[in-house]
Amino acid sequence: MSDKRILLIVGGGIAAYKVLELTRLLRKGGFGVRAILTRAGERFVTPMSLTALTGEPVRTDLFDLGAEAEMGHIELSRWADLVVVAPATADLLGKAAGGLADDLASTALLATDKTVLAAPAMNVRMWSHPSVVRNVRQLEADGWRFVGPDEGEMACGEFGAGRLSEPEAIYDAILDALGQGRPAPPPARLSGPGPLKGRHVLVTAGPTFEPIDPVRGLTNRSSGKQGYAIAGALAELGARVTLVSGPTALETPWGVERIDVETALEMEAACRNALPADAAVMVAAVADWRPEIAADLKVKKTGGGATVRLVENPDILAGLSRKGSTRPRLVVGFAAETHDVARYAAEKLMAKGCDWIVANDVGLGGEGGPQVFGAETNHVTLVTRKGAEAWEPGSKRDIARKLAQRIGEALK
Repeated sequence: MSDKRILLIVGGGIAAYKVLELTRLLRKGGFGVRAILTRAGERFVTPMSLTALTGEPVRTDLFDLGAEAEMGHIELSRWADLVVVAPATADLLGKAAGGLADDLASTALLATDKTVLAAPAMNVRMWSHPSVVRNVRQLEADGWRFVGPDEGEMACGEFGAGRLSEPEAIYDAILDALGQGRPAPPPARLSGPGPLKGRHVLVTAGPTFEPIDPVRGLTNRSSGKQGYAIAGALAELGARVTLVSGPTALETPWGVERIDVETALEMEAACRNALPADAAVMVAAVADWRPEIAADLKVKKTGGGATVRLVENPDILAGLSRKGSTRPRLVVGFAAETHDVARYAAEKLMAKGCDWIVANDVGLGGEGGPQVFGAETNHVTLVTRKGAEAWEPGSKRDIARKLAQRIGEALK
């Protein structure tokens, strides 16, 4: 790697301290490294630290008369084989997506003709904000590559996607971007080829809502988080994903086609219309019953009781599992169980006719009860016709990626 050169742009954020270790790894790997430190970045790491580690003067100012006398920002941007932005803050991403150039970092990004690898880091709410999602999509369309962000606890005390990837993961992503060494771990949003390239996967997620009248209805506590995570993980592996979603406030995963529905009947119709598919992953918590008649006007209280007659909803999982020309090659169902998880899941697998059941243990202490449906972690058992396999508890994203990998292996 002695002939490979990295321009490192360091944004402002508490995670900037990790860039010092990344720089050490790069120099140990034989890379030439030059750094641009933003004004905000100087609040967290010093020019002296980066100079000592890179062995090169650190640039901070677009209007440095000595460096800019020879158009230093142009020379910097063209010198590198790869430009790495870490931490890639919401501000840096927004400037780059909008083509703005009001400081040295944004000007160098606009002037470069090399690949840019960004390692985002920000609060989870900022990362999921529509403007940041839009900017990331634009930058990906412009040819940028991304590594991370990771999911976990942040300096602000919140939990979710937004942590800067570890230096080793960013280093692997650099090797991958340069066509060397190990491939990078899957980022939060990834487009391009993968083991599921060319496959179509149908995913359902969230609750359904069965109206009683225009303002009331029957629903459940499903958050949709696990289904959305699975849809995103499948897209990361290159699948064309159709996500049929009940009512949620979740952001559509990058690269996923989303179809919004409300009732079980609408979900069934949307699933049928999405076929053919190579696989179907039925995560949605579909209401078992619906009111036989939904009132056209709000039902008023009369001081007495009320009777709502319920009729059974169609079994979407069983319907998709039936043999026929449109049956997906692999049908995966989900089940929430409080005890004897493997046994009840195996019974459900046989009753529905599907290929796999992912049983979610909602009876665990600390994660049990109603709160499990909004939790960030799950404890699941994968049940197939060959037996049961209990997985280690993990985040919903980790479980989604593991399941997506298994689906990729099954469809080979």
